[in-house]
Amino acid sequence: MIRLTNDTPVEILVNIKKGDLVTDTFSKTGLVDHINITDDGLYQIFEFTLVTGRIITVKR
Repeated sequence: MIRLTNDTPVEILVNIKKGDLVTDTFSKTGLVDHINITDDGLYQIFEFTLVTGRIITVKR
């Protein structure tokens, strides 16, 4: 299980793939269904959509 927080290194975030088990260490835990990575110029924003429909967002 991979813990996703704002302190998670980018190297780990970019290696997460569909089907990996992730958690935000609070209330969202599940398998990754979809990954969306955007860059707003200040942050890289990683959005991990779980099979349950919940989304874990990490800004780096």
